[in-house]
Amino acid sequence: VTICVEDNGDGIDDDVRDKIFRPNFTTKSTGMGLGLAITKTIVSNSGGQIDFKTQIGQGTTFRVELPRTH
Repeated sequence: VTICVEDNGDGIDDDVRDKIFRPNFTTKSTGMGLGLAITKTIVSNSGGQIDFKTQIGQGTTFRVELPRTH
């Protein structure tokens, strides 16, 4: 099963792309920076994968792939 979530924001800068799934990392002035870290843990523990494609000035698409269960 594949789920894609797309936005039309600013995109993710090259210098932070390798950090976005780390706990406590945020580019915002509020929040704890846990959302993507928790999401990655849940997806990984379910046997799935999460990744993203981004374009500066155009937005980002996150793709979650989960194994099919019966």
